[in-house]
Amino acid sequence: MTTAHTACQSTRSDEPGARTAGGRPASRADASVAFVGTGPGDPGLLTLRAVELIAGADVLVLDQLLGPDVLSRWARPDVEVLDAGFGEDGQPLTHAGRAKLVTRAAKAGKRVVRLMDGDPGTFNGLAEEALACRKAGVPFEVVPGVSSVSAVPAYAGVPLTTARSRAVHVITPQDTKVDWARSSADDVTVVVLGVPEVVGAALSQLAQAGRDGATPVALTERGTTTEQRTVTTTLAQAPRTLREEGLARPLLAVVGQSVALREQLSWFETKPLFGWRVLVPRTKDQAASTTQRLHAHGAVSEVVPTISVEPPRTPQQMERAIKGLVTGRYEWIGFTSVNAVRAVREKFEEFGLDARAFAGLKVAAVGGVTATALREWGIEPDLTPCAEQSAGGLLEVWPPFDKVLDPINRVLLPRADIATDTLAAGLQQIGWEVDDVTAYRTVRAAPPAAEVREAIKIGKFDAVVFTSSSTVRNLVGIAGKPHGATIVACIGPATAKTAEEHGLRVDVLAGEASARALVDALAEYGTGLRLAALEAGEPVVRPSQRKSATRRKAK
Repeated sequence: MTTAHTACQSTRSDEPGARTAGGRPASRADASVAFVGTGPGDPGLLTLRAVELIAGADVLVLDQLLGPDVLSRWARPDVEVLDAGFGEDGQPLTHAGRAKLVTRAAKAGKRVVRLMDGDPGTFNGLAEEALACRKAGVPFEVVPGVSSVSAVPAYAGVPLTTARSRAVHVITPQDTKVDWARSSADDVTVVVLGVPEVVGAALSQLAQAGRDGATPVALTERGTTTEQRTVTTTLAQAPRTLREEGLARPLLAVVGQSVALREQLSWFETKPLFGWRVLVPRTKDQAASTTQRLHAHGAVSEVVPTISVEPPRTPQQMERAIKGLVTGRYEWIGFTSVNAVRAVREKFEEFGLDARAFAGLKVAAVGGVTATALREWGIEPDLTPCAEQSAGGLLEVWPPFDKVLDPINRVLLPRADIATDTLAAGLQQIGWEVDDVTAYRTVRAAPPAAEVREAIKIGKFDAVVFTSSSTVRNLVGIAGKPHGATIVACIGPATAKTAEEHGLRVDVLAGEASARALVDALAEYGTGLRLAALEAGEPVVRPSQRKSATRRKAK
């Protein structure tokens, strides 16, 4: 990891005007260090206290496993990031060098968060760095983290203790004088951490000390991440397995009878989309629920914005509609997207209005995501589709105008400039007068980075999820068609038709028009691929690992 610097450079605390990264005047009173355990790699294992400290930090000092891309969720944009692995000369830092890095930042009046892989007090040099803080008079606290010793075996489906095995011996590369005979009994579970060469040598020494060569061994690389891979072998074969499998660091080995339970208890690597790289062509704020659901199924998602949402060129029409809404011009307002909710809300805030202006107005939402956006604003929709969550589905449940029951016959539809006429025309046919207002414009986004376009072209993505016809057209327009081996999942029939028109074969079609249903349908498809491979006695591989040389054509 290289050292990153923010655009705002900090100055010495004793210089006039010195400030922290957050803009506060720096002072000795602000100086503090928090030693925070980040766990073995999965950011979901961070504690609540860890997230709180990261959010308030002026300086983050990183180890290796928790990168800046993950920290961007919680850290301030102006936080200063320092690398605890290497110094300015590119040489690895010693414990003393890391301690100096931490205390120097704190003495400048900064709130320093020292992020340590795993648990600070377990094989991490906490004692040296904390003593340096005490010597420098810098207050500190320690936030425990999940240790890889317990987390990685748990993610591999290997319990460290059972009714027959209650002792656990943990060996690290720093242990140069190990009495391996103490770990040779069959009821002892041995955990070895280190680089592959060191782990292999350690396992050989354990076998030489008398441990049964038939004892099962689990070798796990990159534990708790979606790159995790576990290989099971025996103690006698472990060094050879390490060489043949090419396992990478960080590596953890578990030796013991409990390894035999992995076949029944493996839960992480058997997730439906484990390790899949999934392309999500949406804006980041729209893609949140999709990416969270993909992560729950074991996938890694990459969001590629295909559209940019911008205000209408002439705002007068929208302004008149908002004034009409307040003065009672409309009986209904229909929202067909989250962007429409956002556009109306922003206009309300511009006029000093809030959700109370909707009193007496009936509100319709095209689907669950749009309804959620309304509820976050304090508005409960009166009407949502029962089945298909689309303009057509909303039209099916929309009541016709009734001269007796409806005092006003007008509907407001704040929509995109490229919205179809399905809903507006249908409402007119059942007696309503419609003000179809452009609330926002959608324009094609800039092409993604060259490496992303190349990954799409050559099939490095395992799947792509399309949530609308426009995402299909725009992705193909800015990045080209996905490779033939990439699984194509579509949210509904209209989106699937557009995909087929662009030369793609649709593999997955959601049962209902929602992001959750789309991802779950993809997960079900992934489960089918896995079961088919197991039944055929073949290795379970991702679609990108068995890509063909030709592009998939439409049926």
